[in-house]
Amino acid sequence: MADDRQTIVRAPAKLNLALSVGPPGADRMHPISSWMVTLDFADDLHLRRLDDGRDSLYAIVWAPDAPRPTDIDWPVMKDLAVRAHLALERATGRKLPVRMKLEKRIPVGGGLGGGSSDAAAMLRGLDELFGLGLGADRLADIASELGSDVPFLVHGGSAIVEGLGERIERLPALPDLHAVLAFPSAPCPTGAVYGKFDLMRPDAALVPTRVRELAAMATLAHDAPFNDLAAPAVAVEPVLEDDIAEIGLATGRTVHVGGSGSTLFVVCGGRLEADLLADQVRTRAGLPAVAASVRGL
Repeated sequence: MADDRQTIVRAPAKLNLALSVGPPGADRMHPISSWMVTLDFADDLHLRRLDDGRDSLYAIVWAPDAPRPTDIDWPVMKDLAVRAHLALERATGRKLPVRMKLEKRIPVGGGLGGGSSDAAAMLRGLDELFGLGLGADRLADIASELGSDVPFLVHGGSAIVEGLGERIERLPALPDLHAVLAFPSAPCPTGAVYGKFDLMRPDAALVPTRVRELAAMATLAHDAPFNDLAAPAVAVEPVLEDDIAEIGLATGRTVHVGGSGSTLFVVCGGRLEADLLADQVRTRAGLPAVAASVRGL
């Protein structure tokens, strides 16, 4: 029997298949142009609606099959999913009492937008549970105060994302794309990576045409993705250079940095190949790895 008082919402990892970064503005924020996609590798957000007047309850745990669990050492009220809950309460002017259990798989500091996706999942889940009828576009507006990736992750799928994440051009079809994601032990703090980018690329220029050309390709070659933050991420965590070399030897593919790092990925020709190469990365490179495919919400 269906229970309309609870739901499980997928919070998919996002992958930057192309990322061009511009110089910081007066506010020290960096404009981007990126081709982003969502994957079937995801966190799970369990929500149960509570009776009016109850206090919300929050729990964050690692899923049993999480490939790279680390300490959950941040205050629960600072978690982006919890902040999204509070933001929606402010936006609607009402309490939305829930019991939340967030089962994480997406590594912290991996550049896959795990926290941002958890926030987007919270907004979508509350809209459903409480029958708010806000819809994705209104939720994306609310999401903009939570982080630059959150509005895209409200919609998911495949899109060109520009500016500070507020300009989203959803692409008409999902690419038939498969990848191996590998998870080094070293996290890459986003602020440190952008700081290194400013030092390494003082003449940085945004190149949105290159991003759009890549997104328009009928087939994505394994060496086609690019990322302006790849070299800065390696400079922040030099151990990534060895990991990239090991993964390259294990897979025979060009190895890319996901977002601001530290997740590394290779593009595969199909899901079967991705499954086989993920096993190669685990056994030969000695890194946790999963096969993933592009998927909408």
